[in-house]
Amino acid sequence: MHDPDSLLRLPRSREGRELLARWYGDSRVPEQRDRWERLAESTLALFDPREATFVSSPGRTELGGNHTDHNDGRVLCASVHLDSLACVSPRRDLVVELRSEGWDAPFELDLGSLEPAPAERGRPEALIRGVAAAIARRGGSIGGFSGRMCSSVPAGSGLSSSASVELLFGQIQNALYNGNRLEPVELAMAGKEAENLHFGKPCGLMDQMACALGGVSAIDFGVPGRPTWSGVPFDFEKAGYAIAIVNAGGSHADLTDDYASIPTEMRAVAELYGLPSLRRLTMDKIVRKAAEIRERLGDRALLRAMHFVAENERAGDMAAALEAGKMKKYLKLVRKSGDSSWRLLQNVTPVGAVRDQSLAAAIELSNAFVGKEGAARVHGGGFAGTIQAYVPIDRAPEYAEYMDARFGAGATSIVHIRPDGAGEANV
Repeated sequence: MHDPDSLLRLPRSREGRELLARWYGDSRVPEQRDRWERLAESTLALFDPREATFVSSPGRTELGGNHTDHNDGRVLCASVHLDSLACVSPRRDLVVELRSEGWDAPFELDLGSLEPAPAERGRPEALIRGVAAAIARRGGSIGGFSGRMCSSVPAGSGLSSSASVELLFGQIQNALYNGNRLEPVELAMAGKEAENLHFGKPCGLMDQMACALGGVSAIDFGVPGRPTWSGVPFDFEKAGYAIAIVNAGGSHADLTDDYASIPTEMRAVAELYGLPSLRRLTMDKIVRKAAEIRERLGDRALLRAMHFVAENERAGDMAAALEAGKMKKYLKLVRKSGDSSWRLLQNVTPVGAVRDQSLAAAIELSNAFVGKEGAARVHGGGFAGTIQAYVPIDRAPEYAEYMDARFGAGATSIVHIRPDGAGEANV
C-alpha cells in the first residue's frame, strides 16, 4: 500500500521500472509508465484516498492442450504482458465503486450480499460479487474498495479477458484484506466459480490458472478440483522466436452451441466406458470400441475423443521439449496440435460456414509466411477469434505487417511472456 505521493512516484522509481520491464518487456516500459501514472492520477483525483495500490492481472495464451482441461486433461499455457490493471484503495464498508475505461457508468455494488444477483448476470458486477463470495467461502476476508481500472486484454481475443478480470478482482481482495496470503490456485478457483455461478458462463479452469500462475506452466487437471502444476523455465525470445496472436475476426455470438458440443460429445464417449471424463482412456481402448461410438454418438464424437487422447499426451511432450531446450521438436509438436484440432477436434471452421473461414485462412496464410521456420495453430476455443503463430524474432515486425494487411490494422499482437501471475505491485 502506498500514500499518494509514493504511488505517483512508483512507475518512475528504479524498482518500478524494473517491474514494468519484467511484466511488459523492456521496449514497452515508457508506454506502461505513462499508463500507470494516468491511472494513479485519475484515481487520486476522483477518490482522494489516504492510501492506494496497483494490482495487475495478465492475460493468457494456450500453448498446448487444445480443449483438454474440461476432460481432466493436461495443458501447457503462459501468461502474457497484456493485462487488466487497477489502482484501488480499501474502504471501511462493503461497498465497491470501481470505474473502468470504456464504461460510462461505474460498477457499484454492496458485498453485504454474496448471493448471485440475476440482474448482474453477464456483467462485471457479477464477477466482483462472485469472486468475493468464493473467497469468503474459503475462509478469506473480503471488503469494499474504490478505484479505477483499465485493460489491454482485448475482449474476444482468445487471451482470456474474463479470466484476467476475475483474477484482478481476486487479487484486489487478496492485497487489501488478506495480506496477499491467498494462493494462486485458490484465486483461480474463485474466478472460475464466479464465472460459472454468478456471470452465467460455463468454463474450465485453465484460463484462470494461467493468469494466476504466471510464466509458462504445465498444468494437470487429472484430479478434479485439485490441479497440479509446475513452471517450465523457457524464454522464447532468447530462443529466437516471437509468439504472435492474430485476431482473424468473426463473432463468437452465435457459436455457443459449437463450443458446448465439444465437452458434451467428449463426455458422452467417456460415459460409454462408465467414466466421468476421457482422461483415463487410451487410443487403443477408443479404437476397439470405435464401431459402438460411431453407431451411438456419431463420427465427430469419435474423432474428438481421439483428439483428446493424443493432445493430452502431446501437452506433456511439449512441456518436456521446452524443458530440454528442444525448440525444433517443440515446433513440430505445435504443428501436430494444430493439425489435430483442425481435422479431429474440428474447431477451426463453424459447421456450415462457407464464405467466412477466417481462422483457416489465417493459419494457412501464416504457414505460407513462416514455412518450416515456424508454426501456426488455432488458439483457444476456436471457430472464431484468434490463431497463434511462432515466428523467427527478426521477422516478427514483417509478419505483423503481413497479417495486418490481410486481417486489419492491429490484428496482430506480438506477446511477451510475463513471468509473474496476477498480483500487487509490491515495490
